[in-house]
Amino acid sequence: MKNAYSIIIAPVISEKSQVFATQGKYVFKVDSKSEKIEIGRAVEQLFNVKVKSVNVINVAGKAKRMGRSVKMGRRPDWKKAIVTLQEGSIELF
Repeated sequence: MKNAYSIIIAPVISEKSQVFATQGKYVFKVDSKSEKIEIGRAVEQLFNVKVKSVNVINVAGKAKRMGRSVKMGRRPDWKKAIVTLQEGSIELF
């Protein structure tokens, strides 16, 4: 198994993730090669909670202009995980 700190990269802070937090669901940016079981175990290990389920979403990177020219670049693709807890909560701040 990979290190838990290399699987969970950062929490996703947005209005939607704040609404999820009231429902016992937390959103994290995770390693793109990690699987649901690894993500669940990493959250349990890092935050000392019990995970009920894990849903993952592969987010495509957006096309962005590079400077004033017409050249287009891309932001990297990344993976997002929505982790539902059985009980308890996670203090992200």
